[in-house]
Amino acid sequence: MKDSLPPNLLSLFVARPPLNFLPPVDRDFSRRTGPVISGVAQFLDRCKNHDVDYKPSESIEEKKQKKLAEKRAKVEEHLAKELEKWSPSTNEKIKSDPYKTLFVARINYETSEKQLKRHFEIYGQIKSINMVYDLNGKPRGYAFIEYEREKDLKAAYKDADGMKIDLRRVLVDVERGRTVKGWKPRRLGGGLGGTRLGGPEVNQKYSGRVSSSDYDSHHDRDRRDRDRDRDRDRDKDRDRDRHRRSSRDRDRDRDRDRNRDRDRDRDRESRRDRDRDRDRDRDRDRYRDRDYRRSSRSPHRDRDR
Repeated sequence: MKDSLPPNLLSLFVARPPLNFLPPVDRDFSRRTGPVISGVAQFLDRCKNHDVDYKPSESIEEKKQKKLAEKRAKVEEHLAKELEKWSPSTNEKIKSDPYKTLFVARINYETSEKQLKRHFEIYGQIKSINMVYDLNGKPRGYAFIEYEREKDLKAAYKDADGMKIDLRRVLVDVERGRTVKGWKPRRLGGGLGGTRLGGPEVNQKYSGRVSSSDYDSHHDRDRRDRDRDRDRDRDKDRDRDRHRRSSRDRDRDRDRDRNRDRDRDRDRESRRDRDRDRDRDRDRDRYRDRDYRRSSRSPHRDRDR
């Protein structure tokens, strides 16, 4: 192969001269050792009483816990002040009888007093209804209903809990602010039940008046109602699709028939034109034959003459 390459390419494969050995500058490589690394324990005595006013910085978790503690302290202070002001027994604006008054919570914001009266007057004659509103005139979602008789209150308390009004189940209870000693509303840290104790693993999924079995029955009933509504909507959509499909098929059949009639008329016209052309050609040929026959007969007639 060396014989087939030119000299300029063979010069590229020539070995280079060996490198010159140079001794190390500082010491022999075999005797060289690295630095000795030790701990900082021997320097701790020098750090004592170095900075008396030094305070270690807070970690992210410590800052978060500090903010939570401050917020919790502010909330507790606010609740204590509001609890001192809250006294429904001495409130002059409340004139209803506490033992004939029913408390209704979790009301739909769109529900009016007239609708509420229509649902609760089946238990007895209602004396007054007081729906609670905020400073902006928006409903708070609960109301107080006063009956004429105490037995009507007991009937409503027994049967109306969990009633669905405007697609929302309400909570019915007696007025505990003036009848139960030491009672506190939910906004002041009290309330009924344990639905707001903490996280989802601590909170109850049902109200304080309803037991777990009743909650399960209500939950099953809601699920059945929801399934029934879903089946009804599905059937309605299926009927609508069937009607749309049948109307689409009907339109398609109508268009097909119209196109078929148009094609039939077009074929009839083309056939009529073809027959007309054929008759015209036949007449033309007939006239041509007659003229030819007449012209061929005239020389013989002249010769005879």
